[in-house]
Amino acid sequence: MRQNYTELSKKIRILTLELAHHAKTSHTGGALSMVDILTVIYGGDIINISPQNINMLQRDRFILSKGHCCAALYSTLALTGFINPEELRNTYGDNGSVYYTHCSHKVPGVEISTGSLGHGLPVAIGQAVASKTTNTGFDVLCLTGDGELDEGSNWEAILFAGHHKLAHLCLIVDSNKIQSMGDVKDILDIEPLADKFRDFHWNVLEIDGHNFDAIENALKAFKTENNKPTVIIANTIKGKGVSFMEGQLKWHYRNPNDEELKIAKEELQ
Repeated sequence: MRQNYTELSKKIRILTLELAHHAKTSHTGGALSMVDILTVIYGGDIINISPQNINMLQRDRFILSKGHCCAALYSTLALTGFINPEELRNTYGDNGSVYYTHCSHKVPGVEISTGSLGHGLPVAIGQAVASKTTNTGFDVLCLTGDGELDEGSNWEAILFAGHHKLAHLCLIVDSNKIQSMGDVKDILDIEPLADKFRDFHWNVLEIDGHNFDAIENALKAFKTENNKPTVIIANTIKGKGVSFMEGQLKWHYRNPNDEELKIAKEELQ
């Protein structure tokens, strides 16, 4: 059943900030930029992912390739019934906890451990090949950062997927325009990104990655594509939702202190 996207995304952002504060971890900005995408994937009824079908062969799969931003994914899983929110909030990043600060497959709902950039999409392609060759019919979604597209392994995978017409595959690019050391256009310019994917035989959709209707429509379009893999280039804002974090490189590295957490939660609430 579809949840209220606005309320769910707000709760995900607040819990994400609480996790970063608790564990004193980095990557706050990149976690916040993809929250609205996760909200529609897990809070909607388009993608076949739920706590009830977690071990079902026919379930759809989601892989977060930018695994360093796992706080947002864990928060989403907690608020949609996969894991216990209080256990997550109290143990994230602690010694002995399964809630590592990079994506861990030990967490229910997480398909693979990620964090070494450029690995998620090749694995997603392997799963899409399995879906196609076995006629199982499940779909595979993989979310990368735009800075992550610097990795050559992604481009080999992109070529492979287009060549083999892997229509069960959807790549979502969280295009927040900032990577670890600066603006993406200054570090290694990837534009014209949409044209590259079209040349490599992908179905290309460009959207506002914070517009719930646009995200829904893009996912629906992917679900009806039968001949090509789909890429959704989601234009987002790093640190989205917290005014003093939006578009700021430093929040790739920083976590909120007590006062910043208080102010950020007040903004969101």
